[in-house]
Amino acid sequence: MIQTNRTLDCEGLACPMPVVRTKKAIDEMNAGEVLEVRATDKGSVADLQSWANRIGHQYIGLKEEGGIFHHFLRKSAENEIKLETRHPNIISNEELNRKLAVGGNFKVLDVREPAEYSFNRIPGAMSIPMGELEGKLDLLSKDEEYLVVCRTGTRSDVACQLLSARGYSKVTNVVPGMSVWEGPVERDEQPTGR
Repeated sequence: MIQTNRTLDCEGLACPMPVVRTKKAIDEMNAGEVLEVRATDKGSVADLQSWANRIGHQYIGLKEEGGIFHHFLRKSAENEIKLETRHPNIISNEELNRKLAVGGNFKVLDVREPAEYSFNRIPGAMSIPMGELEGKLDLLSKDEEYLVVCRTGTRSDVACQLLSARGYSKVTNVVPGMSVWEGPVERDEQPTGR
């Protein structure tokens, strides 16, 4: 049993809210204290671990019970915390829509979870969930240009930073992402129930 100092309920919240609420909660804690974050969003598995590692807090681990993800994070000392950075190359939804209409030599990389991708995606977008990205880099050519999309621009920002750190020089974050995308979409055929 992991001893925690505080529990944060993020059940029912989607990206970026588990990370936003975790940031606020951990800011209110003392160095060395442990926070348990309970979330139902599968994307929180990659999001919280990536955020903690980027900032310098210790991601202790994860337990899943009954569809609830229990994340455990330890707050680092002030001198161990890094300044949060954003990927410098961004494009708006509108700019991406214009690029899609004109065409060109680029790929749209969707880093959302498979269910999100299945129900609503940019036509032709390649799906690699953020939690699987590092293990699937061999699927991506360093010579290609990638426009990276997620639900709100948060997870795609982390993906862009990861790709840049691994030598991919042509990566751009699409903001604000699929939550307000007004361009063309496709979806998997869904069976009709009776």
